[in-house]
Parts: sequence; C-alpha cells; structure tokens
Amino acid sequence: MIENKSVATRDSYGNALVELGKEHDNLVVLDADLAAATKTATFKKVFPERHIDCGIAEANMAGIAAGLSTCGYVPFMSSFAMFAAGRAFEQIRNSIGYPHLNVKIGATHAGISVGEDGATHQCNEDIALMREIPGMVVINPCDDTEAKAAVKAAYEHVGPVYMRFGRLALPVINDPDTYKFELGKGVELKSGKDITIVATGLCVSESLKAAEMLKEAGVDAQVINIHTIKPIDEDIIINAAKKTGRIFTVEEHSIIGGLGSAVMEVLSEKYPTKVTRIGVNDTYGCSGPAKELLHVFGLDAEGIAAKIKENL
Repeated sequence: MIENKSVATRDSYGNALVELGKEHDNLVVLDADLAAATKTATFKKVFPERHIDCGIAEANMAGIAAGLSTCGYVPFMSSFAMFAAGRAFEQIRNSIGYPHLNVKIGATHAGISVGEDGATHQCNEDIALMREIPGMVVINPCDDTEAKAAVKAAYEHVGPVYMRFGRLALPVINDPDTYKFELGKGVELKSGKDITIVATGLCVSESLKAAEMLKEAGVDAQVINIHTIKPIDEDIIINAAKKTGRIFTVEEHSIIGGLGSAVMEVLSEKYPTKVTRIGVNDTYGCSGPAKELLHVFGLDAEGIAAKIKENL
C-alpha cells in the first residue's frame, strides 16, 4: 500500500483520459452535463475540441458514441453509473453491444459510496446489467494505479468496455512503477491457506484490512483482486477453491448478478465449492456519509471480517 495516499478512481479516469489523449488523436470524450463530477472536465480543459457535452441525455449520448466509433474514433462516453448503465441500457445493448462497436463507457459514482446522493443515485445493479450484454468487457478497478491502467487497456481493446469508478477516495495499494494490468486476469494480493476472499473495486483494500483482522482470530485468508469481472479469470478462482476450499466474495454491488454470481457460476460448473457472497443484500441504498454507509452495509473491513467469522 502506498503510504497515506488516497485517490478517487473517478479522478484517475479523468487523468488517464488526458494522458491517452496526448498519445491518440482519435480518442474523444462524451459527457452528459456531468463533466465536473465525472472528471472529464480535466480532459475538456486540455482538448476542448475533442470533448462533447451531450446534455442530460445518456441514451442519445450512447447513439452519438456508436456513430463516432464507426468513423474511426474511440469514444469514451461518461456519466454516473446509474444513468450510464441504467438509463442508457437499451441503447448500449442495441446500438453498441449488438454491432460490437468500439465504444468505452466510463461510469462514475457507482455503489452506495455515492453517499448523500441517496438510493436513486447509488447504482448497485450496473455490473449485473453490463455483464449480460454479449461481448461487453466489465472492469471495476480497486485504486488509482489500477484505474489508470484499466483506461489504457480499455482503449487498446477493440470492442465495447464498461468501466466502473467511484466517488470516494480509496487507498492506493498498487505501486505504479511495478504494477501490470492484464485484462481478464485476477491478482493474488495476499496468500492464505484457510479461506479465500475474492474482492473487486472499493472492497479490495477493505478486504486486505479484514484479512489482517482475521489473522488475529487465527484465520489465514488469501485475498484475490478481480478487476475484470467479464471475462473473469476462471483459473485463479478454481485454483483458490482447490487450495482453501472456502470462498467469500466481496463487492459494493448487489449480491445478485455481480462478482459473487460470476464466481459461483464458475465454481458450480468447474469445481463445486462453498461460496458466501458479501455485498448489498437485495435492497436499496440510503442517504448518508459514504464511510458510514459502508459500515452500515457491512462493507468496511470490520463488517467483512465479522461476516466471515459468522459464516465459518
């Protein structure tokens, strides 16, 4: 972990777009009147001629992005996850996914850590929606280093990509000088022999802290970061199941259709193993400070450790 450094992955998104924009003239950025919040304003300041504000109209933005992609551009369409994945689902499915166009979706403000914006803006269903679309790559980075690398990987991948970013500043756990991002490859962050914690996004750093708490209770936990939920790294999951025989998934998303479901699908077909899903339990979020909400929903380190102890 990089000492005392925390960055919101939405900031990472904006900064990564600027760096890529310097290298690639065909990169264009679209936003839905939320450039200040999604941090695409950072790109707009440097490349105003390549930034398009589509207004509060995500469905239309998806259509514009689709059209631009057929003209040789690589469009990054950006909005809150609730609106990018939710409001524009039909257009993403039919206008981007069906013809398999080279459009990238930067969805910020995902999950309950949106905080005071409340249930209407706390999208806990986006991973489920996007991974249902054939050919869609789904990425949920855990920190600043990984988010920047994910944006670069999304640009280099030919085809539609959905990227999930957050509002809350997260600890930087990956060293930018040594970290290597591989699309579709999970990362073991901590070895362990008793159980495996498979986490994604915001919950990765919290799971590492939870593993330390479990160690004090005599539980040796392996921690795996799954940044690419689709295509998922089946090998790392199956090998972990063979090694520890007990899997816990942790995500700032509904336990229905997200990381937990993806892991269970792999194991039920390839290596049946007991899995416990930790996430949002088929409920809406509520308004409040982000860190307090994570505690209430049991998604901070303390809550994750408690849930694991309860199920062992």
